[in-house]
Amino acid sequence: MSSPSASVATPIASPSFRISQITIWRVLSLILLFGAWEIAGRVPISIAFPTFFETMSSLGTMIIDGRMAKAYAKTLEPLVIGIGLSTAFGIIFGVLMGLSRKFQWIGEPIFIVMQAAPMAALIPLVTFLYGIGVAAKVVAVVILAAPIIVLNCFRAVRNASPSLIQMCQSFQGSQIQVIRKVIIPDAAPMMFSGLRLGVAAGFIGVILAELLITPNGVGDLITYHRSVAEYADMYAAIFSIVFFAAVTVGLLEKAEVTIFRPEKKGAA
Repeated sequence: MSSPSASVATPIASPSFRISQITIWRVLSLILLFGAWEIAGRVPISIAFPTFFETMSSLGTMIIDGRMAKAYAKTLEPLVIGIGLSTAFGIIFGVLMGLSRKFQWIGEPIFIVMQAAPMAALIPLVTFLYGIGVAAKVVAVVILAAPIIVLNCFRAVRNASPSLIQMCQSFQGSQIQVIRKVIIPDAAPMMFSGLRLGVAAGFIGVILAELLITPNGVGDLITYHRSVAEYADMYAAIFSIVFFAAVTVGLLEKAEVTIFRPEKKGAA
């Protein structure tokens, strides 16, 4: 007599099905957010709070008439320069801090304080030292982005795999070879994460600079439309910079997963 203990196979969701589920939930969350925005604008919770559709209409108009492109041309210049300088300085100094205790003792307290302090309070000092031109905005971006990149590079190098380092040394690898062939490759994923976080902080820095130093670029759009009570245009400019920053950081995250963590592709 056969035993009726046949097990029922549990279907396993395919990666494509799992990814489509994630996409559906993300879209639903955006619909919920924008729906709440539309309702809040129609109530209204404030005369200075436009609806979502009014904001998107203003955004489309600003894109078509070229105002948005001109604003971003001015905003991206100090942002790109500042991120480039922060990346070069951050990687070099972060690696030196990770390899040398002396560099760590000198640099770590400074960058921890810079990361924790309200750096927006230093914007007036930056204006006093560098004026109101592009240089001041670049400094503002570096002030916010560099500490994050430096500290992430430092921790990445300091936490490099001891077993890999010992293996390289056991094969008579020189100190340069240990750094070049073991420490830097092993630290690269966390260093790239620091770059991604630094870019996000750089967006904050450049917008703060445009709002507090010189009102041009996207900051000028926000300031001008607020002053003339064109709130839909003001919110459109704010939405554009949030969207642009989110897309940029998201693409960097995708690149990080593709290059350094391919095993996580299905869960992204």
